Amino acid sequence: MNQLPQKNPLRPRPAGCSHSWMSSAESSSMDSFWMEVERIQQRDELREEDSGGNEGQLPEEEEAESQWLQDTGLSGLLGGLGLGGDHQELLSTLTQTQVAAVCRRLDIYTRSLRRRQKAPVRDVRDVFGVFNSGKMSSENGDSGMKWAQLSSRASKSFPAAEPGGLLERAGREEAFNMDSAYSEQAAVLLQRSGSSPGGASAWGKRSLPKFTIPKGRLGVTRIGDLSLQDMRKVPSLALIELTALCDILGLDLKRSKAGKWKAAETRLFGVSLDSLLEADHKVLPSTQVPLVLQALLSCLEKRGLDIEGILRVPGSQARVKGLEQKLERDFYTGLFSWDEVHHNDASDLLKRFIRKLPTPLLTAEYLPAFAVVPNIPDLKQRLQILHLLILILPEPNRNALKALLEFLRKVVAREQHNKMTLWNVSTVMAPNLFLHQGRPPKLPKGKEKQLAEGAAEVVQIMVHYQDLLWTVASFLVAQVRKLNDSSSRRPQLCDAGLKTWLRRMHADKDKAGDGLEATLKVAKIQVVWPIKDPLKVPLTPSTKVAHVLRQFTEHLSPGSKGQEGSEDTDSLLLQSMESAGVLLYEVGGNINEHRLDPDAYLLDLYRANPHGEWVLKQSPT
Repeated sequence: MNQLPQKNPLRPRPAGCSHSWMSSAESSSMDSFWMEVERIQQRDELREEDSGGNEGQLPEEEEAESQWLQDTGLSGLLGGLGLGGDHQELLSTLTQTQVAAVCRRLDIYTRSLRRRQKAPVRDVRDVFGVFNSGKMSSENGDSGMKWAQLSSRASKSFPAAEPGGLLERAGREEAFNMDSAYSEQAAVLLQRSGSSPGGASAWGKRSLPKFTIPKGRLGVTRIGDLSLQDMRKVPSLALIELTALCDILGLDLKRSKAGKWKAAETRLFGVSLDSLLEADHKVLPSTQVPLVLQALLSCLEKRGLDIEGILRVPGSQARVKGLEQKLERDFYTGLFSWDEVHHNDASDLLKRFIRKLPTPLLTAEYLPAFAVVPNIPDLKQRLQILHLLILILPEPNRNALKALLEFLRKVVAREQHNKMTLWNVSTVMAPNLFLHQGRPPKLPKGKEKQLAEGAAEVVQIMVHYQDLLWTVASFLVAQVRKLNDSSSRRPQLCDAGLKTWLRRMHADKDKAGDGLEATLKVAKIQVVWPIKDPLKVPLTPSTKVAHVLRQFTEHLSPGSKGQEGSEDTDSLLLQSMESAGVLLYEVGGNINEHRLDPDAYLLDLYRANPHGEWVLKQSPT
């Protein structure tokens, strides 16, 4: 998304702008964006020779596809290398649309090598065979589309957005399905409509609909519910799915090169998130968000949420520079006093911290992917793309972004006092997230306003729908389970048998649950604290995780037992358990560790992971 205006020309909207359906109030409020851009360029005082790298440049086609295969864990498919166990396991988890995306990247890579007259590489058909006859079921049994059907239509593009589509849905609650892969959903829409998989829609700052995630029998998984071992598997799966979805939507997903930057001679500003966390762990080993960022957000939350124009009204440039120097010198010594910091100066320090990161908070590699989002007419598909991009982010970036978005939501919640609407906040913060190091890129003439509005829209969506974005889709959790299950079995297969194995894998998946009908009648729940004996819970189709938590509470405090079936009693007991940090975890089997949703059904969890155990313990955080 490194595509924003160079200066602050308050010019009229370009003709044919795809965002022309925005309200006049929203359009005029873009003035905040331009003023923020101007302040950034005046204050950062960056020189061209300081850029030090090729950030934002697109790699050659061959290099891009090679990097993509490495990022997805499929580098063994390059150069005729043999497929190791890890590659076979990953391939076994993919849906039809995801396989199509991998095949397309291999085809592009092969053609690029042949043009360069390099050594021949394996044809994609040698890896996957004719992979359009079987069906890959998702966790809930949704079948995929055939590759042959997809490849003929994947290049179709969207019609121009038309006003009014989403305005009619404003205020309504809509389901956001995470049970089946987003690319599979788009393929189904494509097959039904025969044209574009996304419907044209328009939306404004007051018309964002409410999306809810329908809870399946296995509940909802949030980022943080999975162990680090399992969470490390998610980005590669999410990248494959993101590429598959972009292929279906006819979008060209580009990955920029990360620039090479000189190491900063400072301790806080201009230092990478990894380096900051390494220093912070010496002070607070469990920290996941840089302490200086936490301190800036805390200062603003305590004293700035009710200030009119917070984030928009600038502080004193002289004071901000002085505060930055004091922070560099005294932050880790504990001598810095936040009580002396003016709220507008703290706001400038926050934005300056974000801009001065050596690499963008949203990463240099995938900023072009963020740029694609505003071009998608359908809001739900915009959310799907953003959701996958969030999952691809490195953990330090994702945690820092989450802390920032939570703060911005608090600012918007105090709109009556601070006069900062969601759109105001988005237009002010967009330049700081997307004008990395304050450097404006070169733009096609007449595209400045369109791209600026698109940047603000991306921030608006992330702030408004952040709870949804910080969820791990159930189809990805199912793929992690499959990946872990395949890893434990480690089939030893040669390339010649890969085609047969892939076909058999699809047939075996349909029979996976056949042997689980004779289920347990009583579930034994291990309790780490404060009792030694396991809890015994009747295992019926209606038994939820919440029932286990309630039984544990009643075991500790017999007098707390309320009326059977009372929703109010269950709610109070759950709140008591959550406040005490007592949670039920799924451990072992096809998952390393998984914090369970109170609304998940135990019998379905058992069928999904018959070799796992359930452990009741206090949350580490």
